[in-house]
Amino acid sequence: MLWKRALFWGLMPLAAPQGLRLKRTAPRFAPAPGPREGRVGDGPPLHLLAIGDSVIDGVGCPSLEYALTGHFSRELAQVFEREVRWRALGRTGACVRELGETLLPEVPAGPWDLVLVSVGVNDVSGLTRSAAFERRLVELVEGLQSRAPNATVLLCGLPRMQHFPLLPQPLRFAAGLRAQSLDALAAGVAARRPGVLHEPTTYVPRPDEFAPDGYHANAATQGAWAAVLARRLAARWQPAPLTAMAD
Repeated sequence: MLWKRALFWGLMPLAAPQGLRLKRTAPRFAPAPGPREGRVGDGPPLHLLAIGDSVIDGVGCPSLEYALTGHFSRELAQVFEREVRWRALGRTGACVRELGETLLPEVPAGPWDLVLVSVGVNDVSGLTRSAAFERRLVELVEGLQSRAPNATVLLCGLPRMQHFPLLPQPLRFAAGLRAQSLDALAAGVAARRPGVLHEPTTYVPRPDEFAPDGYHANAATQGAWAAVLARRLAARWQPAPLTAMAD
């Protein structure tokens, strides 16, 4: 991982001007419209909280129902044969520090079973240092566990940014390296903390599977990844026994 960090920073004299240019010229998509909470499926309730960046905000999708949170909720409902009651707290452009400072205090009290976290892409583009990213991610996880003590926290792996059509080379290559480094740190945080899981993002969309901005995955792609994520989760996690649950 150290060589990836060194190569990333070595590419910055070439990649940084490209990144600054994209910040001025890249298209800006609004968060998905519509409700930020809902229910899907039948059976005893399973409570899902999704918190994070533009993925949780539904950018690139017509509504949250067709973004990662909505797709994931439907997949969970099928896998566990439960009614999934979901709520999304997303902020487009948020890095891990901003999630902890602005969204964490908004986490409502509730019998959360699972907390899905999407963060890291904006730490790549914002050049967050590795030590700072890891420390703030630990603080975010600790804050979530204090507010949802019975929940499992699921860290969704960073996407493979080396495949983002919007990014020119060598910025695309550099971003891919950095995303892999930060994702390895996130995996380490999960491995060291009880009640925390990490699932790497292995789905690699084709260029036509992105939203028109070339940066965010479209609704179909987010649905495909949600299905993979739910299947992997079911192989290593089960909700609390129904007798122990309080609605």
